[in-house]
Amino acid sequence: MGRAFEYRKARKMKRWGHMARTFTKLGKEIEIAVKAAGPDPSGNTRLRILMQNAKAENMPKENVERAIKRATEKDAADYKEVIYEGYGSHGIAFLVETATDNTNRTVANVRMYFNKCGGTLGNSGSVAFMFDHKCVFKFRPAEGVDMEELELEMIDLGVDEFYPEEDGVTVYAPYESFGAIQKWLDDKGYEIVSGESVYLPTDTKELDAEGRESIEKLVEKLEEDDDVTNVYHNMKEVEEE
Repeated sequence: MGRAFEYRKARKMKRWGHMARTFTKLGKEIEIAVKAAGPDPSGNTRLRILMQNAKAENMPKENVERAIKRATEKDAADYKEVIYEGYGSHGIAFLVETATDNTNRTVANVRMYFNKCGGTLGNSGSVAFMFDHKCVFKFRPAEGVDMEELELEMIDLGVDEFYPEEDGVTVYAPYESFGAIQKWLDDKGYEIVSGESVYLPTDTKELDAEGRESIEKLVEKLEEDDDVTNVYHNMKEVEEE
């Protein structure tokens, strides 16, 4: 499942580009993190991870600094993280993550996208049970580390998917393990390239080309909205076959 998610993310980033949309999303997440736990990354785990994510996406340092500064100002926007659930056409389940300072605007827009694309916005809990909440980390271990030993150690931390790569390692684990994995990587002195929360479908539904096109249309409409940060669904990707 992890690899399918990486493919989907790569397609999204290709649509967005590594500029305005990605930077806007990260900027909002940084502001939320600063408001929650302060502007000092040494004492704010989420902020520290987001700064690494921003670096991985080539977000300019001054953009990060501006987002931190905005969050500390008295008139800063009060962003809330809200997840919307619903069904697209062909019974495809959707989870839509948002960061918004106006929930009335956001829910109206999200509902409109579903309606226009033959779907329906559901109630909280209507599809969440069809997804597993995971954390995913990309990191660079110390040179010469035995990968089999590393995998065994990380399984003890809760990791259930482990992918060694040329430029590091990618791991997936239940979201509840986020803090423990982050601390373990820090304690080991391994470079954390990125860390994030994701929702992965427990099962996927295969559609024909016409069906996939209709779902992609809804995905694109949702991702074009400035309040939307992530879109997850359970349509089977062609590359999973």
